[in-house]
Amino acid sequence: QVQVVESGGGLVQPGGSLRLSCEASGSISSMNGMAWYRQAPGKERKLVAGITSGGSTVYGDSVKGRFTVSGDNAKNMVFLQMNNLKPEDTAVYYCNANRVITTLGHELIEVWGQGTLVTVSS
Repeated sequence: QVQVVESGGGLVQPGGSLRLSCEASGSISSMNGMAWYRQAPGKERKLVAGITSGGSTVYGDSVKGRFTVSGDNAKNMVFLQMNNLKPEDTAVYYCNANRVITTLGHELIEVWGQGTLVTVSS
């Protein structure tokens, strides 16, 4: 069993900062990487940022230069530092662990967390 849990969401004013954390736990042998997605009301879920176990990163166009993704392989954690937040960043942020190999040798393509709400408003 593998679980993914996000934390760190909340209410922040425009221009402010917030740091999200995500931890994958359970019977994990290895994983390809972890990523952050977000979904605003009435819109589809989109990639925000991702990082591989080797440290390669990818960002959505709307957050480049403002958000930074980092990871801790030893703890199976990923972080998202969000700066200069804008009202359009308001969304539920989901963490995803991808291509997880369990200790039993099973491969899980994706494991999703329940999400954490980020609201940017004055």
